[in-house]
Amino acid sequence: MTVRLRVVLDQLVAPADPDLAAASRDLARLLVEAAPAGCVVDAIAPAGAPLDVPGLAAEKRLTRGRRELAAAWRMGMAPEDGLIHSPTLLAPLVRHERPAAQTAVTVWDLRAWEAPEELARGAAALEQALLRRAQRHADAVVVPTHAVAERLDAIAALRGRIRVIAGAPPEGFALPTDAEARRRDLGLPPAFVAAAGTAAPSDGLARVFAAARAAGSDVVVLDVPERHFASVHAIAEEAGLGAERVHPHSFLDRGDRAAVLGAAGAFLAGSTRAVWPWRVVEAMTLGTPVIAIDADGHREVVLDGGAVVPADEMADALVAVLAGDPTSLGLRARDRSRAFSWHGAAEKVWQLHAEL
Repeated sequence: MTVRLRVVLDQLVAPADPDLAAASRDLARLLVEAAPAGCVVDAIAPAGAPLDVPGLAAEKRLTRGRRELAAAWRMGMAPEDGLIHSPTLLAPLVRHERPAAQTAVTVWDLRAWEAPEELARGAAALEQALLRRAQRHADAVVVPTHAVAERLDAIAALRGRIRVIAGAPPEGFALPTDAEARRRDLGLPPAFVAAAGTAAPSDGLARVFAAARAAGSDVVVLDVPERHFASVHAIAEEAGLGAERVHPHSFLDRGDRAAVLGAAGAFLAGSTRAVWPWRVVEAMTLGTPVIAIDADGHREVVLDGGAVVPADEMADALVAVLAGDPTSLGLRARDRSRAFSWHGAAEKVWQLHAEL
């Protein structure tokens, strides 16, 4: 008898977040490759664009678009049967009692509860509603770190159903051959450090800019919504780093991100959020020295792959890294990044469903 794991791939049809779309594609592809004997992977997705995931045994394309599908599943309509895994919270969650019916969903961050005002209109309410449904019907809720697990456990009564499966950098993430041309097209300065975030205080850009001021460095900031550019420049001015030394960019494709991160003198992670740190892991993958503020998530993910320091020591750590030989931190970063792969995540997903 063939065991079919059905993966929800709404993010490949109508991406709500580019990182989640990339993670969904990579996980689905590696689930196919890591499938145990007698097991196959099917897809469930809303109507729309092709999924482009080789090796899927079957695709169930629903008649609804993503928005309509989210509304229907939120209300318990259009149930699906069998073993279901969702790389997000969106899934057909309904009451089921048969052992062959099980559903696992994924929570990557807790912004919908900790900073709902930062999300697009209606996004936080949808996440909160989906988690309430998961509390009632999900067999497991996957999170990327124990730090997120601890905070989620305080938010939702999941009765031991939380499972930790780390994320990973995009498959094949590496410095592109045209990296120099990409940096030139982006208008980057010849030397800089990198960071990621928005104008939200919990993203810690004030700490990053203060450290860059002490080191006399420009900062390239990734993942800044265009509407926040002026606010990010204002934060830099308040930190004593001239706005002209800060270079914000909205979401860049993987090649441009690699070109930026691979040339940075260091990556500064100032956020204290309960999230999966996508850019931290990408920077480590490229061997870029990482300096992260001391927070539960950074201690867990960065570990010995970078410098995890108190907020008031970030400036000194950056000065030391830029003034010294970055080789040691770079090697440590690459070594640590090898702990995170979508192949490893896929194997753990199969193991999770076997245990359920």
